[in-house]
Order: sequence, then structure tokens, then C-alpha cells
Amino acid sequence: MAKLGLLVSPLLLSCFVVACSSTPDAVDESADELGAKFGGVGEGTDEACAVLRAANEASVDELDEGAALDSRAAKAIAAARAGEDGRAGTLDDQIFATLAELDAVPYVANTAFRKLRRHAAATGSYGCGVVDVQLLAFNDFHGNLKPPSGSSGKIVTGPNASVDFKEAGGAEYFASHIQKLRAENPNTLVVAAGDIIGATPLMSALFHDEPSIESMNAVGLDVATVGNHEFDEGPEELLRMQHGGCHPVDGCQDGDGFEGARFRYLSANVVSERTGKTLFPSTTVRNVRGAKVGFIGVTLEGTALVTSPTGTVGLSIKDEAETINALVPELQKRGVETIVVLIHEGGATTGLYSECVGVSGALFEIVNRLDAAIDVVVAGHTNAAHVCNLGGKLVTSAAAFGRLVTDIDLQIDARTGHVVAGGAKNVIATRDVPKDAVQTAIIAKYDALSAPLANKVVGTVTGDLLKSATTAVESPLGDLIADAQLEATRQNGAVAAFMNPGGVRADITFAPSPAGEAPGAVTYGEAFTVQPFGNTLTTLSVTGEQLKTMLEQQWSMSGGVEKVNLLQVSSTVSYSWDSTKPVGSRVDGSTFKIAGRVVEPAATYRITVNAFLADGGDGFAILKSGIDRVGGGLDLDALIGYFAAHAPVSPPAANRVTKL
Repeated sequence: MAKLGLLVSPLLLSCFVVACSSTPDAVDESADELGAKFGGVGEGTDEACAVLRAANEASVDELDEGAALDSRAAKAIAAARAGEDGRAGTLDDQIFATLAELDAVPYVANTAFRKLRRHAAATGSYGCGVVDVQLLAFNDFHGNLKPPSGSSGKIVTGPNASVDFKEAGGAEYFASHIQKLRAENPNTLVVAAGDIIGATPLMSALFHDEPSIESMNAVGLDVATVGNHEFDEGPEELLRMQHGGCHPVDGCQDGDGFEGARFRYLSANVVSERTGKTLFPSTTVRNVRGAKVGFIGVTLEGTALVTSPTGTVGLSIKDEAETINALVPELQKRGVETIVVLIHEGGATTGLYSECVGVSGALFEIVNRLDAAIDVVVAGHTNAAHVCNLGGKLVTSAAAFGRLVTDIDLQIDARTGHVVAGGAKNVIATRDVPKDAVQTAIIAKYDALSAPLANKVVGTVTGDLLKSATTAVESPLGDLIADAQLEATRQNGAVAAFMNPGGVRADITFAPSPAGEAPGAVTYGEAFTVQPFGNTLTTLSVTGEQLKTMLEQQWSMSGGVEKVNLLQVSSTVSYSWDSTKPVGSRVDGSTFKIAGRVVEPAATYRITVNAFLADGGDGFAILKSGIDRVGGGLDLDALIGYFAAHAPVSPPAANRVTKL
């Protein structure tokens, strides 16, 4: 399906198609009446819609022989559609949204319009009515080619999460569900709301996420916005993901080339501070049997706060709603009235996976500010699962890790371009369907390359180490990671360690993984999946007052909505907090202790955090004030070292933080 963009200039195009000395046969260019100029076809009519469909979809031979256009006009139309690279089916393809755009093509005049009108009527193939368009949407895939384990591989389907769930996810099953849904409607586009790559398991991360891009190419992804984790390795590496080529340092590790993404990345609010241009295009338009669907892609404005500081150097990320609203008139000028926003920002919900219950958070604040012309908002980032209809807008999100596919069905009037009806549902990517053979081959290829490292046993556990939190928002696995980081940095004077919950990416389960190791054995691949970012540890000095401020920064307010991001703590730390107190004064200072002693505001303490937190990540800005910094090893190495020193490891009791 073609994309809308700036048409090639008539002069350049005429030079491309024939010799520049040729003179276009535009004998009617001086006609005063618009209808006469376009061969009796008026803009916005059913006939205009059919003419444009024929111009956008017919082959050169059909235009030349079937419609009996001048061969120069037929070639010029095809060249304009192919875009600047001159190749059809590539990312710069164009579509004609108006008769005026088609009229700007050399050798196309009122005679050509009349012939196209007659051809469309004679064939009956280009009629314009209501077109059923299906969007298959997802978000936060995070390179989960293999089925995710533990809670990350389940979708809760009822009130009792311990029994009401389905196992879901894994690229082989995810792709099969996509193909099954695609078979229901030939007018299907597959779209994603960011974080396709980044924070990925070892199989993808070891190869700089090339396997994930290959997987998405095979799925048939059409359009995606960038998420914050797309920036984990910086903007230049993200550009390589789009355009292809071997890694500048590691080369092509799998032994062959890397073609890059066949889908189009969008980044309307990510602007280069050097050039003033967006990193990727802001919009793209797809022509689906005469129905034009415009896409705007944005990522969360706070990307720099939740991504490695080096990932967004030189980039400015603008307000989401303001960016989106400014682009609506531009799309409408191109004849686009069906507008879909792909946004890597989310909210929170309390309902089941296809409901709209208890919504809150940044996403819904943004939606309330959006232009009424927006029809669909596909969201991500918070891993929420919901299908909402808010003020006439479908607002969807599909959890994470390829466990859900959102099936969005739109009925679009091809003549007016408006959505006349629509609905959506989240479909669970269950594992009871045949595996997709292409995905199986991709997994087998990279499994063989990564297996020697991934399947190495690095420790043992006596039970599940879960990333899920207690009522005090204390995670057994998060606490254990903090213990490991403290132990790894004692020589730097550390007396406590703190871990951000967003950095704990998966459970470690007692049951064997697909690699087939013994029950309780922990592989390198499993440990890597828990901590895939490669963060270095930093030990720094802070005062007791700064530590108290850090704990209070676990709660914040944004647009009247409370955000909670409670740190996981080492065994040397304990405190109580009260959710009924105002934000900024929730921690009871008399209960805040390190090594059993109350933290004194004026005293100095050496603590360990990862480099992301040390630079103020996740909103913990106070940590940027820490002094006497000493770098440590990698967070993953600390965890593996802890497993080796304490085998077998038991889940720590969640008794360090108390909610009053």
C-alpha cells in the first residue's frame, strides 16, 4: 500500500520519464472551470474517488492499454507513485490524494482524466463506497521471540488471577494469530506503538536487536512509532534499524547482511537539535482500496527520564498533544480524514484485557487534549491492556511481549474519507495454534548462535523469584537484585542499595525453561532477560536528607494524576510509608533505617544504584546531587555473582518496606 508525501516536481519528473526537451500535452491548462480542467470530474465526487483509485492502483500496462492513456502519461503517473527512488513497493512510495495532485504530473490533462473516468466505470474495479479496513495493533514487544515466562507470559481472563489466565506470547504464535486475523480482511494494516526493540532477551540483544526487526518484517508490520527503548543504543543505531547495514563495531554477527526494517518508523515529536528536523517522518498515509488512512507517530515527552541519558543526546522531544494536533490540518490538506495516532505513552487500568475500567494516567490526559478529528489512538509504554471509546475516539493498548493483538475494525467512506463506524477488541495470542514456520526458522537460527552463552547455568533457586510486587510494592526479585548490587560494591563503602522496578524485566522461575535445564537451575539467558540493559553500578555519597527526598520522589503528581515508582531495597534498608499522607511527606522518617539505625538527615551515607538512577532516571532527580562517585561492574554481573556465591538462592521475604 502506498504512502503519501511530497510529489516529485513536474520538471524533474518529466526529465526522468522522457527527454527534457519534450513538451507536455497540457492543452487545457487554461480552462477556467475546475470541472472542465479535470475532464468534467469534480473534486470530492464519487467519480473523482474512482479516478484517483485508478491512478493510484492500476499498473503501467493497464493505464497505457486498458485506460488508453498516452504512454508518457502512464509512465509519469507510475514514476510519481514510485517516489524519488523510482521503485514501487518501497518506503517513499506516493499516493494521489486529490485531483490537483494528479493534475500536477506531466502529460496528465483533461483528456487523461476523462479516460481514467471511463476506464474506472467500465471495469467496475475502482468504485468508491464504504471500505472495511482492519488495523492489527500491538505494543511493547521487546524482542520476545521466544514465549515469555512467568507472569510475563500470561493474560488474566477473570477475577482470580491464579486460575483465570491463558498462556500467551512468543513470536511463532503471535505471527500465527496475526495471519489468522489478516485472513479475515484483505484490507489489513499491522501497526505498533513502540518498544518493538530494546530491553530484549539475550537472543535478540546479543545481535543488537536485528532478530527482532527480522521477526517484525516477517510478521508484516507496516507502521510503528518509536518508543523510549528504541533509543537504548542511541539515535544512530535506531537509524540503522530502519535503514539496515552491519553494526559499526560488531559487524554482521550472524554471518549475513542486515536489510533493516521494511516497516516505516515514525517520530513526529523527536527533533534533532542540530537540524531541526524529525528523526523519522512525522506521518505516513496508506491507501486502502480508495480509503486513505493517515498515521501520526509520537513517543512520550519524558523519554529522556526513562532511557539511558546517552540515548537521546542531541534530540528534543516535544509535547505529544501539541505535536499531534499541529499535524491534523496537514493530513486533511492531503485529503486524509481517517487519522490514527500511534503513541508510546500509556496509562493504568483496573479491568480485564479488553475492557475500559478504572483508567488513569498520562495517556488519557493527552487523549482529552487531542483534536476531534483523531479517530483511533493506539498506545503503549505502561503495558496496560484496554479497549476504550472516549469522546468518539477508540483508545487501545495490548499489554506487552506479543501476548495480545488489538483487532480494530473501521468502516471508511472512501469518498469523504471519514470513519462511519468502528470498534475494537483485544485478542489473546494463545499458544494453542500452529507455529508460524518463518518465525520458527528465525528463532532456530539465532537460538543456535546464542545457545552456548544463553544456556550456561549460572546459579540455582529454591523457588520462584517474582518481579511482581506485594501490597507495599516490594518485589522479591527486586529486593534480591538490590542485595546483589550491595554485595558487589561493599568494597566501595556501600551500606545500602536501591533498584528501580522498571529495570526488573522478567521473573526467574523454578520450573525449567525451554532450554531444558534442571528444575531450579538459572541460565545466563534467564538472568540476562531480567536485567538486559547493561547498566553499570555507581556508588555515591548522599546525606540522610537527600535519601529521604529520594524516597519521597517515589510518588509524584502529573496533571492531577498520581504516579508511583517504588524502589526495591537491599536487606540493610527498612521504612514505612502512608498512602493517606500528601505526596512529598509519605515516608515516616523515624522508621527509615539503614543497618538497623535511624537515618540522620545530616549524616552521609554511601549507597549503590545503577547508572540510570544515578543520572536521575525515573524521576529520582535528587540522585544527581550525589558526590564521590565510584563506578562498579555491570548490574548483570552482580546478579550472576550473587547466584554463584549463595547457591541455592531462596526468595527473600518481602518485609523491608511497610505500607501503613
